[in-house]
Amino acid sequence: MNAVLIIDKPRGLTSHDVVNRVRRILREKSVGHLGTLDPLATGVLPLVIGNLTRLAQFYTASEKIYEGTIRFGFSTDTYDAEGEPTSPARAVSFSLEQVRELATRFQGSIEQIPPPFSAKKIQGVPAYKLARKHVEISLKPVQVEIKEFEITQVNAHAGLDAPVRAAEQSSSGSVASFRARVASGTYMRSVAHDMGQLLGCGAHLESLRRTAVGEFDLADAHTLEELEEACKTGQTEDLFIHPRKLLPQFPSVTANEEMAAHIRTGRPVNLPELSQARLVKVFTGQRELIAIATRVAGTLFHAKIVLAGAATPRLANNDDRT
Repeated sequence: MNAVLIIDKPRGLTSHDVVNRVRRILREKSVGHLGTLDPLATGVLPLVIGNLTRLAQFYTASEKIYEGTIRFGFSTDTYDAEGEPTSPARAVSFSLEQVRELATRFQGSIEQIPPPFSAKKIQGVPAYKLARKHVEISLKPVQVEIKEFEITQVNAHAGLDAPVRAAEQSSSGSVASFRARVASGTYMRSVAHDMGQLLGCGAHLESLRRTAVGEFDLADAHTLEELEEACKTGQTEDLFIHPRKLLPQFPSVTANEEMAAHIRTGRPVNLPELSQARLVKVFTGQRELIAIATRVAGTLFHAKIVLAGAATPRLANNDDRT
């Protein structure tokens, strides 16, 4: 089984929990994900299955879109609602204009210190393992890019899990709803924490929903329950992403039998119509993605990775926590 499947991750499960569930449902050992979602977060979790785990290398820099809420008034050790408070709770209220003005300071390329409870490694050990043992850690700032950061409303109610009716909305409060489009490696938990520090009242990420990763969005996503039902009725393939939709930034070519044989055996092929491309998707028929080829000289292309007729490698998950 070679496929890409988008799961709408429920709150409370780790990304690895979802991977394990899908392995059991599909009875397929080779399953990995394309970017970690914390247990608090929900939404788009792309999974690669079988030989398509080899595509993970092309998604390490994928752009991501989030919706969420930030609660002002106290900070936590994890920078989100699942952590322990690290400051006394305060009754605060900010206007939409105040929070929007503050948000402009987080747009563009900025330096950000990752949360102590994160997958960032310190001398080879993930920071969260040290933080759980109450070991004092010091993480270095990293360069991240926040391409869009829009505060959509401010009120006194929770955002994503308990939507506010129009009649209940106010122009001030302690909870800000947002939408963000960010480069890979950006921690929205750190954004929430840092906003609270600047306001002097503390803050944490109250809820988070990932609505898109690269070319995948919520319209492509399915629940674990939908996957289980599809397996029972033999309609699993209907849930998979069509291979032609993958990696839209790369042009594609449909190979004849001779070209496919060359690609599979590591021999170069001539693709004059794609002489300007660096990487090319190679298909046989409409659905079988057999390789990603790279240009080696002029119009000659050589398989960078072979996806059909090759052994499945062990996948190293792309830990990109929020």
